[in-house]
Amino acid sequence: MKKFIPNLLMVAVCFASLEAMAATDLVLLNGKIFTADRSQPKVQALAVQDGKVLQVGSDAQIKALIESGTKVIDLGGKTLMPGLIDSHSHAIFGGLEMASANMGDEVVDLVELEKRLRAWRDDGKAKQGDVLSVAGMSSAYWAQAEAFGKTFNTGEWAEVPVVFTGSDHHTAWANDVMLKRAGVDAALLKNLPDAEKDTIGKRANGSPNGFLVDAGWDRAASKMPVPSAADMLKAAQTAVRYNNSQGITAWMDPAANAAPGEPVFALTPTEKTVGVLPVYKALSETGGMTAHVAALLVANSKSVPADLDTLDKVRQQFQGIPNLTLPGIKIFADGVIEYPAQSAAMIDPYTNSHKQGELLIDPKHFGELVSAIDQRGWLVHIHAIGDRAVRESLNGIAQACKDRQSGVTHSITHLQMVNPKEFARFKPLNVIASMQLLWASADEYTLDMIKPYVSALAFRYQYPAHSLLKQAATIAGASDWPVSSPNPWNAMAQAITRDGPLGVLNADERIDRETMFYAYTLNAARTIGLEKQIGSLSPGKQADFIVLDRDVFSVDNKALHDTQVLQTWFAGREVYAPTF
Repeated sequence: MKKFIPNLLMVAVCFASLEAMAATDLVLLNGKIFTADRSQPKVQALAVQDGKVLQVGSDAQIKALIESGTKVIDLGGKTLMPGLIDSHSHAIFGGLEMASANMGDEVVDLVELEKRLRAWRDDGKAKQGDVLSVAGMSSAYWAQAEAFGKTFNTGEWAEVPVVFTGSDHHTAWANDVMLKRAGVDAALLKNLPDAEKDTIGKRANGSPNGFLVDAGWDRAASKMPVPSAADMLKAAQTAVRYNNSQGITAWMDPAANAAPGEPVFALTPTEKTVGVLPVYKALSETGGMTAHVAALLVANSKSVPADLDTLDKVRQQFQGIPNLTLPGIKIFADGVIEYPAQSAAMIDPYTNSHKQGELLIDPKHFGELVSAIDQRGWLVHIHAIGDRAVRESLNGIAQACKDRQSGVTHSITHLQMVNPKEFARFKPLNVIASMQLLWASADEYTLDMIKPYVSALAFRYQYPAHSLLKQAATIAGASDWPVSSPNPWNAMAQAITRDGPLGVLNADERIDRETMFYAYTLNAARTIGLEKQIGSLSPGKQADFIVLDRDVFSVDNKALHDTQVLQTWFAGREVYAPTF
C-alpha cells in the first residue's frame, strides 16, 4: 500500500498545478440572469472558463473568482439567458431565400404580382438559372390556379419557366413551360398511382393546371437549376449570422441530406445523398459555425429497417466536424392541411373532398422502423400535422418503447391537429412536442383555409399547447424557417396571446411565458440530443448566452414580441452585437 503513496501525491500535485494554471476568462456581474437550470433558475452573475460555464451565483460569489487576467463585464441590470435553440429549422434554405425574390406570405392581386415578378427578373433576384422563381407565396393563392395560368402562360412569360413556391414549402405553382420540363402533362396525370393523384392539380380537360403539392412539387423542384457551392456557403454564413442576431445558438436541421432541387417528400436516399451536409462542413472549416447544428437525415416514409444502413454510411462521412452532430432521422407522416392541398392525414375526412388526406407512413410497419432507429441510439423526429398522422406517429414510437427502454428522446413536430386522446401519451412515451407556435393565430390560414374543411373537434384542438402541457408533455420551441420567421420572441409572444388579425385562436390553449423560455432552452436542447452540452447555464456546459435589451420576464406581451438581442456569445466568445 505504501508504494502507491508517492504516485498519489504526484497526482494531487499535478491537479493542484492545473487548478492554479486555470484562470477565469470572463465574469459578468450585476445582471438579471435566467439560467434555465431548475435548481438555480435566476442569479446575478456568471463566470466563464475555457468556453464553458464555470459558476453562476450572486455578485459576491462570482467576484471571488476574478483574477488578474479576467475580463469583467458589468451588465448594468440587463437580462442574460442561455443561447436559444430552434428545434426545427431549415437554416441554409432560409439563408438562400434571404437573397432571393420572396413574397413573405403577402397577398396581392395578380396585376401587382406580375409587376413584382418583372422587377425581380430585372434585378436578378428571381433568376435561378433560366427559371424565374418566387418564394414565400401564401396558400391563399392556390385557389386561383386557373387565373395564374391565364397570366403566366401568356405574353412575356409564354416561353419562360416560372415557379411560385408556397411559404409552406409543400406547395407551388408552375407554368406550362416548367411543367413540360418536369414531364408533367395530361398523360402523366392519367397514369399517376393513387397515392399521388391529388398531388398535381388538373383542369377539367385532364391537363395540369400548375398547382403542385408534396410529391407533385418534387417533380418540378428536381428540374430547377441548383445553386453553386459558393452560393450555398454564402447562404449558410447568412443563416448563422441571422440566427445569432435573433439569439439562436443551436438548431435542428431536420432535412440535412436534402439539397435544393432534390426531392424531399419522395426521397429515396443513397450513401451519396448528402444534401447540405458538405455546406455545414465547409462552414465549420472556415470558422463560421457559431452555432450547434443537429443534422437529421430524411428517411423515405416507407423505409424498412435495412434502409438505415445506407443512412448510416452518410452519417459516417460527416463525423468529427466541430459543432455538427448527426443524432437521428426525420420522417414525413403526412403533408399540409390548408385548402386546396389538404394532404395532412386526418381522422375525420375533409368536409369538401370527403377524403382523409395522405398518410405517408404505413401504420402496420412504421413501428418496426421506429424501433430499429431507436435500437441504434438515434432519435426520430416526425413531421405530423393532421390528427391521424400524430396518432400513428405516437403508435410507432410506442412500439420502440415496448421493445426497449433506450432512453432516447424522440419528437413530433408541427402538431397542428391533435386528438384529445393523444394528449396523455406524450409523457410516458418520452416524446417531445416540437411546436411552431408562431402559427397559433386566428388568420386567413386557420379561419379561411382550414376551419370550413375540418371537423369542429379537430379545429378546436389546433396547436393544443396548453392541453399538452396539462398532461405533462414537454414543449420545445421551433420555427420551421424559412416557412416562417425564426424570431423566437415573436413566437413566444404568439404562444402566450394566440392573437391574430381575425381574433384569438382558442384562448384556452395559451401558455405562460416561463414555459416558452424553457421551450427554447433546456427542452429544445433535449430535442436535438444536446442537453448535456447546452440548453442551460449550468457549470460545465458550453457558455452560450445572450444579453437582451429588456427584462423579458416583466415586460408586456407586445414588448416581449419586440425584444432585441444586444449580444450573442458562443463558447464564451462574442459572435454578435448590433451595429447602429
